[in-house]
Order: sequence, then C-alpha cells, then structure tokens
Amino acid sequence: MREFRKVAVVACVSALLLSACSGVKDVVVPKDPVVLKANVADKAADVHVDTIVSASASDGEITKVSLASTDGKSTIKGRVAGGDWIATQRLEPGTAYAFSVTGKGEDGKDATITRTFSTQKLTLAQQTYPSVAPLKGETVGVGMPVIVTFDVPVKNRELFERNMSVQSTPAVEGSWRWFSDREVHFRPEEFWPAGAKVKVVLRLNSLPASEGIYGQQDQVIDFTIGRKAVSTVDVAAHTLTYTVDDKVVRTIPVTTGDAGHKSREGTKVIMEKFSKVDMDAATTGVDSEDPDYYNISDVKWAMRVTNSGEFLHAAPWSVRSQGNANVSHGCTGMSTANAAWLFKQSRRGDVVKYVNSSRALEDRNGWTDWNVDWAKWQQGSAFAV
Repeated sequence: MREFRKVAVVACVSALLLSACSGVKDVVVPKDPVVLKANVADKAADVHVDTIVSASASDGEITKVSLASTDGKSTIKGRVAGGDWIATQRLEPGTAYAFSVTGKGEDGKDATITRTFSTQKLTLAQQTYPSVAPLKGETVGVGMPVIVTFDVPVKNRELFERNMSVQSTPAVEGSWRWFSDREVHFRPEEFWPAGAKVKVVLRLNSLPASEGIYGQQDQVIDFTIGRKAVSTVDVAAHTLTYTVDDKVVRTIPVTTGDAGHKSREGTKVIMEKFSKVDMDAATTGVDSEDPDYYNISDVKWAMRVTNSGEFLHAAPWSVRSQGNANVSHGCTGMSTANAAWLFKQSRRGDVVKYVNSSRALEDRNGWTDWNVDWAKWQQGSAFAV
C-alpha cells in the first residue's frame, strides 16, 4: 500500500512538470527588411563620367537593377558580386540617367530605391577618340601591326594600356609599344600566323586620360590575317621576289632609287594601295623649282611602303632599266603588267623586305615595327621596367 502511494506521487509530479513545460511559448525572432544603397545621390549633377555606378544590399539580396539614360538611347549593364551590383561600363558625358534597384529582404518583402542624376559635360577637346587599324572585318598581311591613334594626347598610358587587349587564334605573344601620347602599336614577337583570327578590345570610353581628358569610345575590332606573302626587293640585283608561305611564286625585274635617291634597306609593310595616284614630289618636301622635282599623274597600281614617299608601282617609262639599273627617285618601278599582277596579289600589311642598299630605313618612316628588336620593342610598353 505504501509503495503504491510513492508511485502515485512521482506520477503526479511528472504530470505537473509536463503541464508547466507545455505552457511556455516558442520565441519568434523577427526577420529584417532589405536595406539598399547606391553610390550616386538622387538628383546629383556633374557626376564624373568615369564613375562606376554600384549598389549594395544588406539583410537581403538585389533582385533587379536598371540603369539607363532617360532619353532611352543607352543602357548600362552590370554584374552581381556578392551582395553588390557593379556597372560594367562607365557613363556618357552630358547625359541624364535613371537608376533603379530592387531587392528582397530576409523578411521576404521587396523594396526599391531610385536615383536620377546627370553627368558632367565634356567638349571634344576634353575627349580623346581612338582610331584603329586594321578596320573591322579587314583581311591583312602577316606584317600588319595593330595601330591605335588618339586625336587628343593620353598621359595616363598605364591605365589605357590595361584596358586594351589583343586576342588571337592561334594565340601569340605580343606587346604594345607607345611611340607618343597619341600613337601606340601592338605586334607579335614574330609575324602573325597565316589565317589567324584577331580581336582588338579597347575599353576606353570615359576612362581618364589625365588633365581632364577622357576616352571617347570603346572599340571592338575583329580582323583576319591572310596568307604569308613576302616580297624581297634586292636593290643591287634589281629584282623583286614574291613568295607565299616561303615559296617563290614570281621574280620581277625592277628599278629602285638612283645614286642620289637610294631606296632604303629594311623591312617595310604595305600601308596603302591605289589603283592610280598622282605623285607630286612637293608632298615629300621637294620644291617645284628643285631639279629633282616631279609631278606624274595617274601612276597605276601604286602601293605605299614609307611615309617619305616610297611606293611599288607601274613605271612604263623605265622598262628598259628594269632588271639592270636603278633610275628612280626611291620608288620600286616595274612594268604595268607586273605591277598589276603584284597589286592584285597584295594586301595591306604584306611585308616588303629591301636588301643590299647602303641607305638605312629611318625609324618611324612608315610602319617600321619589324625593324625593332623584340626585347627593345617590349620596352615601349607602359608597364616596362
């Protein structure tokens, strides 16, 4: 009987404890709403064009972003990095923008912030435009350098070079070389591989060039390398040997510069082609009263290889000298038939090597890139040490 009472008391205590526990309610921790921030203030004016617009979210995530000019002409894309959205493009000058950011909080609710702002105005003198050669879609020779010229000087070379890339298939080792604040070239260590596909990407729009100057436009240029065509002009032998993939296709009798106007020795590149052109010595600095002055109209099948006025072209007036004497003012002359054939075979960027001349090719007298030793070429990069 006593033992029964003891068990009953224990059961009663256990029941009381269970009853007390069942009366405690679960604690609910409230979830926070999303907090959105942007790095541009609403109604801000004269925002610098090199601003990279961004937004961030705390206690939640960004779900939707829109950044566009209010006139609807341009849209700026971006990427998500962690809890941030970061624009992948810079801004246009003198432009009004609308910026909208939506996020979802830990509480499951959406929130949106909007910003309208305008950017600083820039004159053309405050913007530098990058012109690029080759042209988009062009097929060029294996000696063609990538040439970027700026109409307003670029002082911030390192920043600009960091935002300029050249990719090719097959891949090659190459380097930029600055010749001035207005001109920079890219070339591989060796000639481009025949048939290579090349893409030039310049992300320079609104990039600060220094002293209140900004890049004016991004550029993406795709071009193709043609076959390996190389002409070798032997000044002493009065011949031009044309090869494709290192195999001789034709040898042409030519005449080059006479004793007073020797053609320059070195590796040159075809810069321009003209089915016919007027050749006026005044364009090379020769006065019309000078005994060496000439002015010849409609010179056929002309291809420029130097800035100073050396061309390969048809010279029917010197056919008797072609192959046995040098009688020109520095150009490489050949018969009209041979010049027409060579013109048809050649393209911009093809290599023309001049050998056996006592006159050296001056640096920068044309596209003289291949006359520079590779180690020296690389020293022209903004990142050279």
